[in-house]
Amino acid sequence: MREDLIMRATKAIIHLDYLRENIAAARKKAGPHTKICIPVKADAYGHGSVAISHCALEAGVEYLAVSDLGEGAELRAAGIAAPILVLSQPLPEELPDIVSLGLSPLVSDAEFIEEAARAARQDKKRLSVHLKVDTGMGRLGCRPEDAVSLAEKIASKQELVLAGTATHLSVSDSLVLGDMAYTKEQLRRFRETVASIRKAGIEPGLLHAGNSGALVFHDEACFDMIRPGIFLYGYSPAAAVRGGLNSRPVMELRSAVVQIKRVKKGEAISYGRTWTAPEDTLIGVIPAGYADGFPRLLSNNHSVHIRDRAYPLVGRICMDQCMVNLGPETEVERWDDAVVFGHGFITAADMAAKLQTIPYEITCNLNKRVPRVYVS
Repeated sequence: MREDLIMRATKAIIHLDYLRENIAAARKKAGPHTKICIPVKADAYGHGSVAISHCALEAGVEYLAVSDLGEGAELRAAGIAAPILVLSQPLPEELPDIVSLGLSPLVSDAEFIEEAARAARQDKKRLSVHLKVDTGMGRLGCRPEDAVSLAEKIASKQELVLAGTATHLSVSDSLVLGDMAYTKEQLRRFRETVASIRKAGIEPGLLHAGNSGALVFHDEACFDMIRPGIFLYGYSPAAAVRGGLNSRPVMELRSAVVQIKRVKKGEAISYGRTWTAPEDTLIGVIPAGYADGFPRLLSNNHSVHIRDRAYPLVGRICMDQCMVNLGPETEVERWDDAVVFGHGFITAADMAAKLQTIPYEITCNLNKRVPRVYVS
């Protein structure tokens, strides 16, 4: 069956107009001369990497970022020719494909630099790489004191181009004083490292460190390029800060009321009998469950909006369905739209707060079986 013919009551509505607005807000904050790299890893945080990439590039974004070779290959197969950063460490055997596809890996050790140069030489191409410096994230990246020797090694390889130098900030989204100081120290180390590379006579390429938190709270982190992931998808660390920079959630999850049934006082709903009707009431069945990415931990702790009114979720969320209490009498009718989360209602951030997690996890976990419907 053709993908464009697949219909389901449960679907993710992706608002490309909101994405464009968020990109424009990031551009205004960072300044017109700062490039934007949008992370489209993990299927663009669940929004659909190919469609999001096309829209973002049309809106003026200059770079894309993926996690691995497979994600980059998918974009190239879709005809996307823009620069693509590979943020995670590739395997050496993946380098020939990275070279042939024109992807740009982050590098942070001498062994991998040698492997990258060898792969580029065999393909008779030049490979753009970005040097990753660990200034305090404690993840991928070289130590600042090793950056100059690695930059020199890259510069010595005619098959390689040092296209950029990067770091990643671990607590830039926090306003706790200690965290603010930690971010400033990371940025100081990064600037000092870049200055050392330049002092060695090597051009470091594009400088980039700014994620979403840095975009909002640390103007000095913008450098030549920013990589604001979750902000562009509609969730800002400034949401609770008066006068802060905000963005609009790009995704909403909608379904429908597929059955309405009357239950009597004392009757139980769903697995485990975790909810019992306190009175005779009407129950709406909605075909959205944990296999779609609706977290089971939200059982009895979420509301679905139908006809602009919130109705509480009752009973455990099932694999494919959930139930809401419509009350003894209701205006809700069978086949009415039901908003699980969305702008103006309960957002993915609200759901995440209940689960003590982050909105990234909510959108990333939306299953592939949920159709993405793109609206402008």
